[in-house]
Amino acid sequence: MPSFNKVILMGNLTRDPEVRYTPNGIAVASFAIAVNRKYKQGEETKEEVSYIDIVVFGKQAESCGQYINKGDSVLIDGRLQQRRWDDKETGQKRNKIEVVAQSVNFMPKRAPSGAGQAEPDPGPPVDEGDIPF
Repeated sequence: MPSFNKVILMGNLTRDPEVRYTPNGIAVASFAIAVNRKYKQGEETKEEVSYIDIVVFGKQAESCGQYINKGDSVLIDGRLQQRRWDDKETGQKRNKIEVVAQSVNFMPKRAPSGAGQAEPDPGPPVDEGDIPF
């Protein structure tokens, strides 16, 4: 039976992107986003927040490191990935599910109250051939 692994999320960065480079020189950016969900429970409106780790590769990773910061809104299109490893300190098996972004769209910045709407900075064009999938 075929599989399908696709994720689309919009949220706000919880920290500045951290950009590193692989031994082969490929940029890897990692950051987390907060995704909010509002719902009604009886007469009361409640809000639930999910924090999701994002990983981006290649030129898009460099663009993320250069153009977005904590608090900025982004639209992520990607896939889920599970990483597994043995914790060196405790010897326990660990795992983590994260989103590997295939594209990161920078949303318009919030304008200060009383000011006009700021235009988004699209950053440089990205060649998806640089993303190792």
